[in-house]
Amino acid sequence: MNTPNLDFNDFYNVEREILDKKFTSLLKNKKPKSLYEPIDYILINGGKRLRPILVLLSCIAAGGKKENAYNAALAVEILHNFTLVHDDIMDNAKKRRGLPTIHKKYDLSTAILAGDSMVGFAYQYLLFDCIDNDKTVLNTFTTGVIEVCEGQGLDKEFEGRNDVSLKEYLIMIKKKTAALVEMCCTIGAQLARADSSTVKAMADFGNNLGMAFQIQDDLLDIFGDEKEFGKKVGGDLLEAKKTYLFLKAIEKAEGEDKKLLMKVIEQNGAKKSEISLYRDLYYKLGIIEDAQKVINLYTKKALNAIKVIKSDIAKEYLIQLAHSLIKRTK
Repeated sequence: MNTPNLDFNDFYNVEREILDKKFTSLLKNKKPKSLYEPIDYILINGGKRLRPILVLLSCIAAGGKKENAYNAALAVEILHNFTLVHDDIMDNAKKRRGLPTIHKKYDLSTAILAGDSMVGFAYQYLLFDCIDNDKTVLNTFTTGVIEVCEGQGLDKEFEGRNDVSLKEYLIMIKKKTAALVEMCCTIGAQLARADSSTVKAMADFGNNLGMAFQIQDDLLDIFGDEKEFGKKVGGDLLEAKKTYLFLKAIEKAEGEDKKLLMKVIEQNGAKKSEISLYRDLYYKLGIIEDAQKVINLYTKKALNAIKVIKSDIAKEYLIQLAHSLIKRTK
């Protein structure tokens, strides 16, 4: 492969600016203001735009033109933000991306209605890019929606259980996080009218990338910088979340170390003053290295999946994207 001057960051920055402009004008002058202002609030304070970028890049990788996938890219980002609105309500989160969550800035009813409306908008924009394969693309999109909800259901179920296994956790994040990333990559390939082997390659890439992304997120929750990460560091421990790090620690710990970890569950969360104590315990048990190994494993699987991609440019961008996600700090 001869790709000496390709830089994914250049592609990403250009496409993110295009997407940001589209989101800025998306709901301009729409009424009622009480509905569209909160939706606009979360969409223009955008986050990484990773998922819509994946739709565009997957379309290119599968032999299509990105111009035929912009509406679908908007659709998956709208859907992703819908899940965040409702997740924040369920978790009673106060901040998202360093800003007040919708239900805190406005109120609970407004946030629920905004989230409901976003699902409708997502389908509307997805259909703009469907021509003769609308049933296939819609099925992929809808399956993704259902799996995300199943994943969130499992996540909430785990809150009331003291016996969640690491295997169960991986099933949960496969649905809650990886399914949406997989859906983005699959839809991009489907809009390119790619053959089934290429669609599967992009789906496998997305699934494994999503798994790596979530475990990296778990890692950043306790070892990230709060200003960069945009969320409270140690928040998962404060809320007694069963993350990869916590469950791996439970699996490996013995004696007093295990009692200390079980205390998080028994007391329904650690105290803020105890975060550094648990951070040190994770280091002691080798949990950081364990997490990094599994992140690298899923990333390797993702990269192996795209060996069949013929476009050297798109393949190089996907490789750079995968590596950037496992090195991210936010």
